Amino acid sequence: MLTLLAAGTAVALTGCAVAEGEPIGSGSAGAAPSLLPQPAPPLLPPPPGGPKTPIPAATITALPGPGNTMALTVDDGASPEVVGAYIQFAKDTGARFTFFVTAYYDSWAIHRNALRPLVESGQVQLGNHTWDHADLTNISASAAAAQLQRAKTYLRDNFGVDGTPYFRPPFGRHNATVDRVAADLGYTVPTMWYGSLSDSGVITEEYLIECARQYFHAQTIVIGHANAPAVTHCYGQLVDIIKERNLSMVTLDDVLLPPR
Repeated sequence: MLTLLAAGTAVALTGCAVAEGEPIGSGSAGAAPSLLPQPAPPLLPPPPGGPKTPIPAATITALPGPGNTMALTVDDGASPEVVGAYIQFAKDTGARFTFFVTAYYDSWAIHRNALRPLVESGQVQLGNHTWDHADLTNISASAAAAQLQRAKTYLRDNFGVDGTPYFRPPFGRHNATVDRVAADLGYTVPTMWYGSLSDSGVITEEYLIECARQYFHAQTIVIGHANAPAVTHCYGQLVDIIKERNLSMVTLDDVLLPPR
């Protein structure tokens, strides 16, 4: 399903075999030779490490401070195929990103067993994108609270995390009432974005890559969507852009220290 290697990216994703005719063991007498293949290094580097940047309880649109990190945040999950492709992308390349989960979609249940180890390891982070993508500014405060609480419970029951303190309001729409309701549930950091892959619906692969080239820059938060198939054919090209620009993909938790 994935086209993981675009032009210019040629990396083996399997281990190395022993060359024909090469002695298997050259260690001390009695030492057992290692016949296990060595894993190939990931296509993308690990997060930079070092101290995290403290942030207040407030809306964010980018990663504060200097650095060469980029946070790809992936919304919704309407397509099980695309959610599965993103999971495979993470496994194959070492990519780190944050899913903002719309918990109503069955993609998350379908891929729970594959996704949960990545969440537990910290390679993939989960945030709250409500239960069924309601416009929180167009419903009552109690209904908005129910949207967030239902998704929070789903995340906790299925993945052992609840996404706090990060939530993404559907359509990017929030106001003081929504922020207060969210904060009461532990979601004190509305998470917006600097740029978008523009793939909430069907677009061409060429346009998606054009958007990536426009917005993949240091310290940006970029929004994508797990809804339509174009991105599943572009991972290799996305890796190329990230490597060309010496960027490090991170989750929000990798680099931010929110208020407690």
